[in-house]
Amino acid sequence: MTVSATTGQPREQPVLIFDGNCGFCTRSVLWLERRAVRPMDCVPWQYADLPALGLSEEETRKAAWWVDPEGGRYGGHRAVGKALLACGGLWPVVGRLILVPPLSWLAIPGYALVACFRGYLPGTTLACKRPVWLLLEERWRGAEP
Repeated sequence: MTVSATTGQPREQPVLIFDGNCGFCTRSVLWLERRAVRPMDCVPWQYADLPALGLSEEETRKAAWWVDPEGGRYGGHRAVGKALLACGGLWPVVGRLILVPPLSWLAIPGYALVACFRGYLPGTTLACKRPVWLLLEERWRGAEP
């Protein structure tokens, strides 16, 4: 069992780590929380005990992360898929599709595109906005936003 993302105490439920400075990310997490039927913690990486979760700041700046109680870590599209598995309705089906090939092969670039252009999506904040040419240049050079 791993420890809580904020208190350092043992935890029994998974945690979704996201960028709390990003309005799009925050709104997406609020959407997930409203649909969740299984317990999960959602914590901005800025307030999480990242070493206790086995994550670095660099990793959490690049992608959302799902850490299960056993310590399994899933980043990017896998974090989204795992979070959707905790929701009700048809969302677990979507989560499973995101996690298994061949649809996971589409989810990988899809997540990267959303992460790259999140500053231009609904619900964004100035903290996310950067010129598109800068984002494209960073991607071309292999850097993550």
